[in-house]
Amino acid sequence: MAHSSSDPGGDGAGGSHSLPQKGQVDDSDAQTESSDVQTNAYAMDRLSQAFENSARRWELIVYPSLFAFIILAAYGFYLVFSLAKDVHYLAISVDSNMTVMASNMQSISDNMGQMTSNVRTMAVGVDSMARDVSVLEPMLTTMQGLDQSVQSMTYTTANMRDDLGMMNRSMGRPMHFINSFMPW
Repeated sequence: MAHSSSDPGGDGAGGSHSLPQKGQVDDSDAQTESSDVQTNAYAMDRLSQAFENSARRWELIVYPSLFAFIILAAYGFYLVFSLAKDVHYLAISVDSNMTVMASNMQSISDNMGQMTSNVRTMAVGVDSMARDVSVLEPMLTTMQGLDQSVQSMTYTTANMRDDLGMMNRSMGRPMHFINSFMPW
């Protein structure tokens, strides 16, 4: 900063400042204030230009980012809405299928009850069969005795056959001879 001082003494050395007298304005202070104001104005101008440049740079980053964020938010809302709709359809489908499955399970339960009663009836029948088989054991003994008797009859009948065959052979020749004399 350049200060121009006017010395009333005119020596131009500027080494000593004299106090201003009454009614006189100190020119050096006024010039200093004026140059400080100019410097401050220049600094403020540079600050505002730097801020504007920085703001422009941020606008180049923030506005597209904000636009992209809005697009992504809208797409996210669409995805969530679509997912909610799909889950709603899934819930309806599961509900209807569960109703059908519940009726089928009721039918299975009824059939199982019928099977249980049928198995009880079969168990009673098997018990009855077991009692009947125990009654059949004496009958089996009797059947074994009958089998032995039939075998004995078969043996006796075979003996009778053999005896009749022998009698036929022993009587057949003489009777054949006698038959030739008989008129009938």
